Amino acid sequence: MSETRVALITGSSSGIGASIAHRLAAEGIRVVINSAHSVKAGKELAAELPEAVYAQGDVSDAGDARRIVETAVETYGRLDILVNNAGVTRFVPLDDLDAVDAAAWREILDVNVVGAWQMITAAVPHLRKSGAGSIVNISSVSATRALGSSIPYAVSKAAVNHMTRLLASQLGPSVRVNAVAPGLIDTPWYEGAEEVWESSRDWITNNTPLRRVGTPQDVAEATLYLVNAAYTTGDVLTVDGGRHIV
Repeated sequence: MSETRVALITGSSSGIGASIAHRLAAEGIRVVINSAHSVKAGKELAAELPEAVYAQGDVSDAGDARRIVETAVETYGRLDILVNNAGVTRFVPLDDLDAVDAAAWREILDVNVVGAWQMITAAVPHLRKSGAGSIVNISSVSATRALGSSIPYAVSKAAVNHMTRLLASQLGPSVRVNAVAPGLIDTPWYEGAEEVWESSRDWITNNTPLRRVGTPQDVAEATLYLVNAAYTTGDVLTVDGGRHIV
């Protein structure tokens, strides 16, 4: 069995997930690319990276989650790193309670919380075998502040933060569990919500210590740090240019 580490990154056909895949691959880590729908983009990214593979599947489906993990293990014989990046939202002003129905709650929680949980439970037996397993959940600054694309999204990320800490307390010492909480990041996430993006970008560039929005590469660097931080578990690393102290 190869000693080269293997990472599975959900929701990694574009944006933050794709940047994480590039960054981990640059460190010599073999990566498994995943997406629920953008199959062409996922396969193209896997073809760009050395020894990468693509696994289509929806993390909110328990059978798909197991199959995605199985693809990694069957391909490489091991799994060392899981990055739960797959996520969805709906852009709804926080004061518009009538615009958020039960379907929105179910969709967002099914992917962002239940999907992450299903990936983790499928991956943990293999991460334990690694002996130095690492889980990194992609959260959001909206988990701890009264802001975000919608109330269900912010609540889902608060759940991810707490799940991160609970699992860190239970899975050590063989598996570490951490999270990255990005602020405003320049990705295709805001397509169709350009007005929200522009107003948020302007506020960030005028009021925060680093005077810029984040890039997917910023999140990828933080993820790589947590992947390699052997004495860090249960942490939520904020990557927001100082927004949280303003």
